[in-house]
Amino acid sequence: MSRPLIGITAYLEAARWGDWIREAVLSPPAYAKAVARAGGAPVILPPMSPYAARDYVSGLRGIVLAGGAEVGAGTYGEQPEARVPEAQDHRDRFEIALARAAVEAGVPILAVARGMHVLNVAQGGSLIPWLPDVLDHDRHARQEPHVIQVSVSSRLGKAVGDRVEAVAPHTQSVRRLGSGLLAVAWADDQIVEGVELQGHPFGVGVQWHPERGQEFPLFDAFLEAAR
Repeated sequence: MSRPLIGITAYLEAARWGDWIREAVLSPPAYAKAVARAGGAPVILPPMSPYAARDYVSGLRGIVLAGGAEVGAGTYGEQPEARVPEAQDHRDRFEIALARAAVEAGVPILAVARGMHVLNVAQGGSLIPWLPDVLDHDRHARQEPHVIQVSVSSRLGKAVGDRVEAVAPHTQSVRRLGSGLLAVAWADDQIVEGVELQGHPFGVGVQWHPERGQEFPLFDAFLEAAR
């Protein structure tokens, strides 16, 4: 049986190799390795024209919306937050279009960290631009493990269990859930750490990085849906 093609979103950044510095399509290898271990054939997607999103989706069996820079506030109707690095507008536009095309086509989606925010915005939701402002702590921004409670009845819970301990620093978070999205995982302060798209073959977003570590149950579940 042929391996399903799985698209993985990526950066478009200046990179150095040898004596050259050139714009390059960059993706942390952990995503591709996790897809391959779960039985998929990873394909890196450069953040080019959003008009190509439907073409990509039509040739792929699944989409990984990968982590990365914070989503620009303008995509959900807010003013830019001065403490957040400048948004990568080209990547935002492409990935939002890609997420919408995948939702419409019923193509499985695994949205990781930034990817969960992209999926939420693509569905008409909004984000908290600077999370420490709405909490009495900055724990979410630290490189420290914290426990995430997961709904056991959710697709996510069936894959990873009722709790996950993760290191996932972030300064943005889901504020208003997008259309069709349901919160299925939370930190102890009720910040949303996981979402699912209702009525979709597989539309799961998590705030942490399931591509890291020794076991990949969420990627296994995602690839099972992609097959």
